[in-house]
Amino acid sequence: MSFSRRDFLASSAVALGAGFIGRPALARAWQQQMPAWTPVFTEIRRGVGFFTGRGGTVGYLINAGGVVVVDSQFPDSAKLLVEGINQRSKNRPVDRLINTHHHGDHSGGNIAFKGLAKKVVAHERAAELIRQAAAAPNAAEQLSPDSTFTDVWREEIGDEWVRAKHYGRAHTGGDAVITFERANVAHMGDLMFNRRVPVIDRRNGALVANWIVVLEKAAADHASDTTYIFGHAGASLPVIGTRADLMAFRDYMTAALNHTRAAIKAGQTREQYTAAPLTLPGFEAYGAHNANTLGIFFDEMSSF
Repeated sequence: MSFSRRDFLASSAVALGAGFIGRPALARAWQQQMPAWTPVFTEIRRGVGFFTGRGGTVGYLINAGGVVVVDSQFPDSAKLLVEGINQRSKNRPVDRLINTHHHGDHSGGNIAFKGLAKKVVAHERAAELIRQAAAAPNAAEQLSPDSTFTDVWREEIGDEWVRAKHYGRAHTGGDAVITFERANVAHMGDLMFNRRVPVIDRRNGALVANWIVVLEKAAADHASDTTYIFGHAGASLPVIGTRADLMAFRDYMTAALNHTRAAIKAGQTREQYTAAPLTLPGFEAYGAHNANTLGIFFDEMSSF
């Protein structure tokens, strides 16, 4: 199941845990607006698979020597995630819970792993932002990362090497690609939106121009036949794919910046550029950029 941009904006970050405390009527109304979802576990190979429910795609590894979970979605879907992982691992502890970044639809469910995960791993910036959200007034209880890294983290879990690597600012300032080396599977987190407009968290370090570079670096770091798990996908589209999908997203982002640069050069103001939704020619499958996304592109290109 894909997770829509509307769902993300309505329910991510601190709002999920804190926004409805003491406001039960509003909470019930919000819950009634949430789309139906079904939890699904899908194995790829060598014990590596992915889970779809409500939120960003979760990756997992279950082998004879250990258990790893990548991202945790929201607290409600995380409960079903934990149940499914326990069934498949025969109730073994989770050796490592890894967050690809800090957003609530990827880390909000960490709390479901309290007492189950031996360590929670994330890039140092992502960990900082998760802790900040957990410390906000009226925030729900959270399980924050206790093991962080700057560039690369790597550990052998059973007969699989698991690597987390930060390539620089992109979707946020703290994204990491999680690779199951022997299985030849890489979880891209929200560095990959398959044929849909991406969420760009400029406030917390996003840099679209460097995002393009990050996609190229990540592709170069992996084999030509690596299977990639995507953070999100357009409606009815797969959340796994190939290097070609990464390059298609790179080309889409490049086209968006080039279009914005040309508009600025032609003398358009920010207000003019963001006045109407924009669907890029040749990239219709990604949908239309709204004023918020166009504004981010404009602000970034204006700074160069």
